Amino acid sequence: MSVTFAAFDTARSGMGAYKLWLDAVADNVANIDNVSPTDAEAFKERFVLVRASEDAAGNGTGVRVVGAAFGDPNGRVTYDPSHPLADENGMIRRPDIDLSDQMVYMQVAQRGYQANINTFERAKEAYEAALSIGK
Repeated sequence: MSVTFAAFDTARSGMGAYKLWLDAVADNVANIDNVSPTDAEAFKERFVLVRASEDAAGNGTGVRVVGAAFGDPNGRVTYDPSHPLADENGMIRRPDIDLSDQMVYMQVAQRGYQANINTFERAKEAYEAALSIGK
């Protein structure tokens, strides 16, 4: 496989991984205010697990998503006796998700996604330039 096509595959795999990371962050932020009774699990923060991928010769070919990891199902137990899900002691369970951490993850994922788009575009330009040499 030519270097140019390898660059396409590498950038494509990176864009896919960063897209899934952005999806996970969006899901975490959307559920940050979920409330559960104390006898149930809290919403668990989701993390995307990624590994480098290689071809048969051991050359890097990008990344692949290998799964997901989840945060603490215990969350944070807080006192809110007026909440309809509160137990007899007035306690409820909330997810243990930090919004500022999620915003940092979102920025990193957005910048990584954009960097992979730029790589894809530069590889496309190089391929088009190589094709125009023969004209």
